Amino acid sequence: MRWLALCCKPEAPPGDTDALAWLALGFTPRVARLEEAVVAEVSASLRLFGGARALRLRLQAQAEQAGLALGAMAWAPTALAALALARCPGYALRSSLSDRLDALHLHALSAAQAHHAMLARLGCTQLGSLRQLPRAALAKRFGPALLKALDQAYGEQPEVHEWLTLPDRFDARLELPYRVEHAPVLLHFAEGLLRQLCAFLAARHAGVQSLRLAWQYDAMRAHDVASQGELTVATADTTRDLPRLTRLLAEHLARTTLAAPAGEITLNADTLLPLEEGSNSLLPGPTEPQERSTTNALLERLSVRLGASQVREGRLHEDHRLGHMQRWHPWPAPPSPAAAPPARCPPGPQPTWLVEPPQPLRCDAREQPLLAGPLTRISGPHRIEAGWWEGRSQLQTRDYFVYRSATRGLLWVYHERLPDPALGGSGWFLHGVFA
Repeated sequence: MRWLALCCKPEAPPGDTDALAWLALGFTPRVARLEEAVVAEVSASLRLFGGARALRLRLQAQAEQAGLALGAMAWAPTALAALALARCPGYALRSSLSDRLDALHLHALSAAQAHHAMLARLGCTQLGSLRQLPRAALAKRFGPALLKALDQAYGEQPEVHEWLTLPDRFDARLELPYRVEHAPVLLHFAEGLLRQLCAFLAARHAGVQSLRLAWQYDAMRAHDVASQGELTVATADTTRDLPRLTRLLAEHLARTTLAAPAGEITLNADTLLPLEEGSNSLLPGPTEPQERSTTNALLERLSVRLGASQVREGRLHEDHRLGHMQRWHPWPAPPSPAAAPPARCPPGPQPTWLVEPPQPLRCDAREQPLLAGPLTRISGPHRIEAGWWEGRSQLQTRDYFVYRSATRGLLWVYHERLPDPALGGSGWFLHGVFA
């Protein structure tokens, strides 16, 4: 067996250890908490990830990406030995497991550290000298737990662990060390929950498009104040990028006012979406996932700062009429329901800019449209007969064409097949201009 022990740095928040355990679950299903560390049995995963060194480097990279303060790491055939070696990284250069453990100080094993004062008076300062004492007298003096821990660390007794499992949804709670009166201050504490969320998503190979931060108000609040407040953070695409989520949450909190001091926060994400990992290309371009993510992050921040109605996104809608084919939503638009089929692409070329209302055109002797001179037909006609279900006023019976003008470029022109005699005119209209 091959065990890997992972320890967070001493200054890391307590929740980072849980996040580190979730991150390790992305490499092996056999992960457990062992005192202050996380241990993972990775024998079956080494070949998949290209060996021990490649697995360690990849885990370190993901921990750094998730913002986790990863400290010492150590390998050993047993979990207790890996933890002991992680506590004393300078002693991990000997050949066999017994030699490496024998050289460790007593504080490397918690069961021996508890009796350090008495053992030091006996002249035992290392695990090797402790093993040389008579076992019967050792068990009688210090109890069977010390011998059991020694045997498990050296691989002479089997270890029993309670394997960790990932929940179906993320829900984390944090009690604040003091009452917070200003919403931007909540970001300092929410960052730890965001790190846990990103590690949880990495283990799930998933991302989110929305998450909810809620805070519990102090019990001494005013009578007309609710017991809690909350805000929802939505992203334009599926992500688990910690800096991006942190910046977006900071924008929301900067525009939030707390109705009373807050003493507790919770962060949850109910809907997890699969995150497709894009492959790298030789040359950068507008289709690069990183570039799309950067653009979306910018639009998200503009939407928060300027207001949702100022940044909008157009989406296709099933309709033959151009004016009803595209609908605009605040950015980011809500994701389409999973059961809803995607809208079909338009059957013909669509203009970049619409002319509203359509501009009447003159026609020549051959009844062809004119606009600053003669026009050359490129394509058409594309016939539309739709809107009858909404009444006579919405009925459209038109033939659409693409024309080229020597001075105006490509134009989108239609001809009314059933023109209204009361309006007169040629029946030709300019409805759009191509870029």
